[in-house]
Amino acid sequence: MSSSGRPKRVRKNPETRRAEIVATAARIALAEGLECITMRRVAEELDVRPGLISHYFPVAEELVAEAFGAAASGELAELLPDADAALPAVRRLARFLERTGGPRYDELSRLWLNARHLSRFRPALRERVGRQEALWRDALTALLRDGVASGEFRTPDPHVTAIQLLVVLDGLGAHANTDRTGRPGAVTGMAHALAERELGLPAGALGTPH
Repeated sequence: MSSSGRPKRVRKNPETRRAEIVATAARIALAEGLECITMRRVAEELDVRPGLISHYFPVAEELVAEAFGAAASGELAELLPDADAALPAVRRLARFLERTGGPRYDELSRLWLNARHLSRFRPALRERVGRQEALWRDALTALLRDGVASGEFRTPDPHVTAIQLLVVLDGLGAHANTDRTGRPGAVTGMAHALAERELGLPAGALGTPH
């Protein structure tokens, strides 16, 4: 007679299981905040024992930092995807700026706000935030340098321009938790305007913010 009990669990290899744990923690972080990542909570989501989570992450703070890193790396891949690499630099930058608007980017902005606040007290998270910020600066700087090399952009220092643009985007993202109804167009378009000015582009060359 066949058993009607629960199906036998399939043992996953360590790499797969670890990636599953990190992905689950990242989803919790995006939906509820990094503070909500605990061994027990992740175990409940995966329907496993908390001891399995602590086997891969003996220190909870390591899992929090890893979850943030996974979510932030996914953000970078979404906003500057490899699929755009063959496009002209001006088109890639326009697409990047277009993607930084809307609910999805607000969700990620909230995560960055959360991480930067908590990183004051959590060294592992602070190190990961710094690492992700460097990846962002490098990726955007590389895009701007491509544009300079192709003659699309004119700026004496792509690295500085990249930092300026990220500062403006961070500033706008800092309001992800507040009502922005009626915000003037000159404010919503600050990133576009700065990029066009610093890169020697005509107004509107990077599109119109929504």
